[in-house]
Amino acid sequence: MSARKTARAKSDAGATALTGGLRPATIEEVCEAVRGNLHVLPIGGGTKSALSAPPDGFVPLSLAGLSGVVEYHPEELVFTALAGTTVADVDRVLGEHGQYLPFDPPFAERGATLGGTVAAGLSGPGRCRHGGVRDSILGVRFVSAAGEVVRGRGRVVKNAAGFDLPKLMVGSAGQLGVLVEMSFKVLPRPEAYSTLVVECAGVDRALGGLARLAALPVDIDALEIDARPAGVRLLLRLGGGAGSLPGRIDRLRKELGGGDVLAGAHESALWRDAREFGWVPDGWSLAKVPVTPSRIAALDARLGPPQERLRRYGLRGQVAWIASPGPADELDVTLSDLGLSGLTVLGPTGRRRLGARVGETFERRVKGALDPGGRFANLLDEAAEPAR
Repeated sequence: MSARKTARAKSDAGATALTGGLRPATIEEVCEAVRGNLHVLPIGGGTKSALSAPPDGFVPLSLAGLSGVVEYHPEELVFTALAGTTVADVDRVLGEHGQYLPFDPPFAERGATLGGTVAAGLSGPGRCRHGGVRDSILGVRFVSAAGEVVRGRGRVVKNAAGFDLPKLMVGSAGQLGVLVEMSFKVLPRPEAYSTLVVECAGVDRALGGLARLAALPVDIDALEIDARPAGVRLLLRLGGGAGSLPGRIDRLRKELGGGDVLAGAHESALWRDAREFGWVPDGWSLAKVPVTPSRIAALDARLGPPQERLRRYGLRGQVAWIASPGPADELDVTLSDLGLSGLTVLGPTGRRRLGARVGETFERRVKGALDPGGRFANLLDEAAEPAR
């Protein structure tokens, strides 16, 4: 049987004014707001502070008024919702049918929205098994720089410029259009989880554990290296049938030479803290840096002691999360020297794009095609050279 919920974004009034910004209540009002303002920055729940601060001359355009699940078919494992719908609300709706978003959206407990999650391109530690937000999104509707609604549905739908619109909007950070509606595929939630925590004598030893696990035919739900001031830990999570988990986790424990097994509330709290970035102190900046396991050792050496910069290496060593006190300008230099790029997610207003300009030519082509007049913010032009 299909379940259907009506969106709550209905209003007879025009877009209401925020403090220095706008808060449209319908998709039509979003179109009007874009057409009526020279420069706008779309904002969701404001949970990614470094991405939610409008540059000088840009008007914040809040999507919080566009909230609600438009359509949900549990038997087909798909749903559609408006951009301002919170991840927490979606979790509750899906949970009633034993389903969940497999890319594990971060900042759910802080009020993150679906639109902000897609625009930031962020996925949580659970993306290790089933892929990130780019793998779950099926379709989008967004308001273009001309103030018109553009639709892109399905995995292979492309517009006249040859762009796969749903995937193109993932990580676009409000540079290409205002997301107003999205469709996702979902999955049944595992019956239970179990986590193995292995204390390691340094990041190099933890990387060795990653290499051993990479050679095994095992489905891992989350796999991270936590480089804490108190020591380095390899964190491995399995999901599935409650009866099969003890045997599966024990085999991996023997492969890695030991470790502590967590289950229940303590296990859930560990990964909730990872997803919500509870390990990042208030006021610190947080950057996401795509890496590979072979580049982690060099990066870790440049970051200095964990007391100076906290870091976690997630997704089997494919992404680094780096927390620094104050602005991320010094990290910008480090990443540039190593040929790495990054994105500031949390922290004081300042530089958002960090390090090397990987893929800049393609990004400028897309920006020129979808926003030729520069109505939306452009992260590439924040600074031509890294700060020194």
